[in-house]
Amino acid sequence: MNRTIPAALAGLALLAAMGCRQDMHDGPYLERLEKSTFFEDGRASRPPVPGTVADGELHADEHLYTGYVDGEPATTFPFAVTREVVERGRTRFEIFCRPCHGSLGDGYGTVVRRGFQQPPSYHIDRLRNAPPGHFYNVIANGYGRMYSFNDRIQTEDRWAIVAYIRALQLSQSTPLGDLPEGVVAELRAEGIQ
Repeated sequence: MNRTIPAALAGLALLAAMGCRQDMHDGPYLERLEKSTFFEDGRASRPPVPGTVADGELHADEHLYTGYVDGEPATTFPFAVTREVVERGRTRFEIFCRPCHGSLGDGYGTVVRRGFQQPPSYHIDRLRNAPPGHFYNVIANGYGRMYSFNDRIQTEDRWAIVAYIRALQLSQSTPLGDLPEGVVAELRAEGIQ
């Protein structure tokens, strides 16, 4: 008799543990988009409360996240443009922009040489005079045949690309006389007049 009581208790404990595990495994919950009789609209998935913003997605800085200031394309950058920012822009430009726009931003990229329509050069007056917000918006939203890179290029990287485009524009339009003597000497040594 001594052995049957502990064995029976162990058996009951085992059955209780199995039942508990099964109850937890098959708990009363509904899958996404499953029909529910609990809510009047019959949906188990509840819509977000109006005005809900996901963590990290507030985007309250209009200048940074839209490229606009008071409804107009921004004429300034939302942060200081440093050598590191321009270098980051160069690497992102090489990855995302160079295939169409070319290394110099002149519109002679690889895809153009293979028959695709040529984008405008960054060195035409219209684009040299365009505010930085214009380029940001083109990258984010697309323009003409160019599709949006909003889901491929992060916000800060879009601005870095714009800074690099400005550097490209300066590199192709600055007269030699406006450059420091050391730079002019280097260019002349390379055969550039």
